[in-house]
Amino acid sequence: MSQASTHPIQARLRELGIELPVPAVPAAAFLPFVRSGDLVFLSGHIAKRDGRPWVGQLGRDTATDEGAAAARSVAIDLLGTLQVAAGGLEHVARIVKLTILVNSTPVFTEHHLVANGCSELLIQVLGERGAHARSAFGTAQLPMGTCVEIEMVAQLA
Repeated sequence: MSQASTHPIQARLRELGIELPVPAVPAAAFLPFVRSGDLVFLSGHIAKRDGRPWVGQLGRDTATDEGAAAARSVAIDLLGTLQVAAGGLEHVARIVKLTILVNSTPVFTEHHLVANGCSELLIQVLGERGAHARSAFGTAQLPMGTCVEIEMVAQLA
C-alpha cells in the first residue's frame, strides 16, 4: 500500500468524496504557483461549476450560501494545485493566508460568510494545518463574471 493511500489527508478527502483536480494551465502569462523558500504562492483560482466559470454577483443574483459553495469549490481546486506545488499535501506545514475576492453589489456585506466555504473545507481536510489568516473583499467584477476568486499562501514542511 502506498503512503499516499494511507495518509490521513488522503483519507479525509475520500471521506468527503473529494477527488482533487489536476491544476489548470493558466490562460495568460503567469504561473499557477511560485515557490520561494518554504512558502508557495498560489495564483488566484476562480470558482467553477461543472468545469465552467461559476458566474454570478452576490447581492444581485447569487445568495450567500451559493457563494460559500462556490468558495468551497475553489478550495478544492486550490488543494489540487497545492498538492502539485508541494509534492503532496503531506508536505504542507500550514496554510498561511487566503485572499478571497467576492463579486458583489455595493450593499452586500456577507463576504466573510462566503469565504467560510473555503476556510471550513481547508480545516476539514488539513486539520490545524488548514487554519489560516485571511482577507475577504467585495469587488465590482471578476474574470469571466465568476462569483469568487481566491489566492493562497502556504508554508511547506
